[in-house]
Amino acid sequence: MNTWKIVKTGKVPKIQNPAMIEGLPGIGNVGKVAVDFIIEELKADKIYELQSNHMPNSVFVNEQNLIELPTISVYHKKAGKRDILLAGGDAQPIDEPSTYDFSETVLDIVKSFGGNEIITLGGIGLPAIPKAPKVYCTGTSKEFIEKYAKGTTLNPHLYGIVGPIMGASGIILGLAKRRNINAISLLAETYGHPMYLGIRGAREIVRILNNKFSLGIRISQLDKEIRELEEEAARTTKAALPKVMRGLPKGSEASYIG
Repeated sequence: MNTWKIVKTGKVPKIQNPAMIEGLPGIGNVGKVAVDFIIEELKADKIYELQSNHMPNSVFVNEQNLIELPTISVYHKKAGKRDILLAGGDAQPIDEPSTYDFSETVLDIVKSFGGNEIITLGGIGLPAIPKAPKVYCTGTSKEFIEKYAKGTTLNPHLYGIVGPIMGASGIILGLAKRRNINAISLLAETYGHPMYLGIRGAREIVRILNNKFSLGIRISQLDKEIRELEEEAARTTKAALPKVMRGLPKGSEASYIG
């Protein structure tokens, strides 16, 4: 029995053959930051809320000092003639079974509109902050990976760089392959510390998706906000990091992805 419920939050427009972009919290929150940027810049419309009791057992306090349950939502925007769905939210499902159920739910939504293209986003945790983050990719077939990597800065040679792709960003790929759905994951380098926000890596992902789908996002407008967020994140990270973490050698091995 699927543990996720799809709740309509507004009028669902006519959507045909959409591409789904998923980004949830993970290493450096790269996927979440990238999807949140795109949703905000495109002014995408929220069409679904995915609800489950298999989310973290906590609530958030919002700017109005009121509580909110952690949620995952699906947004829609038409970019030119192409329908784009964006899945983003506050948290990952709490365990393996709920992650599989969530991923099947995402695939069901895509298939309900005749879609056959999914992009998941994540971060590659490094032992030091990368000045110019690289973006790697992997996916369900060589042909689909080549289609995305051609003419971009995407690096398709991921094998041996990192370990397993954790969480929904990985399971969606695996289940998509099982269901013969084209899927790819864009993974940006970031600092692997849990207090670090991988904004620069998220920017690189946004830039690639912006060009791929002709989203019309002016990346230069994001740079000021990114610089401000980076400065704030750097202050928070420096305050929180123990000395032993700050002293890690730059050549240490990369950690897992999420």
